[in-house]
Amino acid sequence: MDGSKLKVFVDFDGTITTEDVGDSIFRKFGEPELVKTIIDDLHNNKISSRKCWDLLCASVNRIDENDLNKFIDEMKVNPTFKPFVNFCDENKVALFVLSDGFDFYIKRILSREGLSRLKFFANKLQVIGGKLVPEYPYFNPDYPSSANPKQNHIINNSSDDDYTIYIGDGNSDKEAAQYCDYIFAKNSLLKFCERERISYWPFKDFNDVTIRIKELLSKKRLKKRHQAQIKRKHAYEAE
Repeated sequence: MDGSKLKVFVDFDGTITTEDVGDSIFRKFGEPELVKTIIDDLHNNKISSRKCWDLLCASVNRIDENDLNKFIDEMKVNPTFKPFVNFCDENKVALFVLSDGFDFYIKRILSREGLSRLKFFANKLQVIGGKLVPEYPYFNPDYPSSANPKQNHIINNSSDDDYTIYIGDGNSDKEAAQYCDYIFAKNSLLKFCERERISYWPFKDFNDVTIRIKELLSKKRLKKRHQAQIKRKHAYEAE
């Protein structure tokens, strides 16, 4: 199969990085007990992602941008990710990073890793007067649970001719992954797929993903996931 027909969408926090950078920032600079309660409320579907980020930003009384940058620089990227990016480049596979986190740290981490060329979609964050100020340029009231509905970026960056692949691990991936033909899942996304009986491929790191995508590329034709086609069709009709 022609690699240019594949579109790969990958989560950032906890998938590309070894830990959730967004959560880690607030656990470090916010009020620990309050931060824990806010994150628990998100995972228990008591608050939306946007509300969660607003509350977490408000929980940080004052922050120095240099201290924040130093902390971000300690965050590690999975060592198998860069070889995977190179594999995608070599095979003309388009790769997009989708995050419900913030551009502030994503841009810095990708730049540090020599991966500034990767296209990503995320919420925005600024440090203004010692305060964390979030913005949500991709918020869509039709999907109120997400600050940055990833499925919109999947729809906008693929066509009916493409075979779409999703790689993720967490809460913000559950809805978006269902719009893709092939799902690589771990952690809470894996449990969600099992519970909802959505077909997926378990993975530990990007070496596992590379091996499987090589197999997909060796096939003449790939069968698209029927439920994903239906979801995409409804989304196209709604536009």
